[in-house]
Amino acid sequence: MPGWRLLTQVGAQVLGRLGDGLGAALGQGNRTHIWLFVRGLHGKSGTWWDEHLSEENVPFIKQLVSDEDKAQLASKLCPLKDEPWPIHPWEPGSFRVGLIALKLGMMPLWTKDGQKHVVTLLQKATSILEFYRELGLPPKQTVKIFNITDNAAIKPGTPLYAAHFRPGQYVDVTAKTIGKGFQGVMKRWGFKGQPATHGQTKTHRRPGAVATGDIGRVWPGTKMPGKMGNIYRTEYGLKVWRINTKHNIIYVNGSVPGHKNCLVK
Repeated sequence: MPGWRLLTQVGAQVLGRLGDGLGAALGQGNRTHIWLFVRGLHGKSGTWWDEHLSEENVPFIKQLVSDEDKAQLASKLCPLKDEPWPIHPWEPGSFRVGLIALKLGMMPLWTKDGQKHVVTLLQKATSILEFYRELGLPPKQTVKIFNITDNAAIKPGTPLYAAHFRPGQYVDVTAKTIGKGFQGVMKRWGFKGQPATHGQTKTHRRPGAVATGDIGRVWPGTKMPGKMGNIYRTEYGLKVWRINTKHNIIYVNGSVPGHKNCLVK
């Protein structure tokens, strides 16, 4: 059988084992019990010939591949097994990571003193803080980025739940508004409209004059008909009234942009 150097020079893959592994095949000890698996590349077609693979080598090759996969999972894909990150004290101006939730709808809610509030139900979707490029994982269906400070960083791989927030806190909710299509100025901007009678013809819902004659142009930003909705909008300072830890539901005050079953940030 050709030597090891010759096999490596021709580009074949060689696996050996004697006791602990490849050390014996490199000249350390007796070679009588060496297991070989040689796959020669056939030209440029990319075909590998497995005629040197015997029945005794199959379990060894499978076990070797399994051990490598387990080692990779333990070292890269299981960050929770490492030591926990240090906890830094909270400071004014600290920003921590948020949640990706599913908008369920709205409902009335009564406090203990009898006051009624209209709240929006946000169910926390399955989300894990991850860095896909470093961990070698495929990206999820929805990926959001949050701006945080250094003292509020969370370890990658930490699962996030609705208990990430507390009742009484104030949150900012960002979502894509409901698309309305192309709309006129009365619905898009709330224009009053023009008279319905007294000589008005085909101008009842039109915007009217958009500029004066002296400037000879329309100023940028003039409110005119166009596409309405389907943009990201943020509602600031919504109070968290209640947290349902069983179903991971957050009750926030008021309305939230977007339709039902949409994802909010």
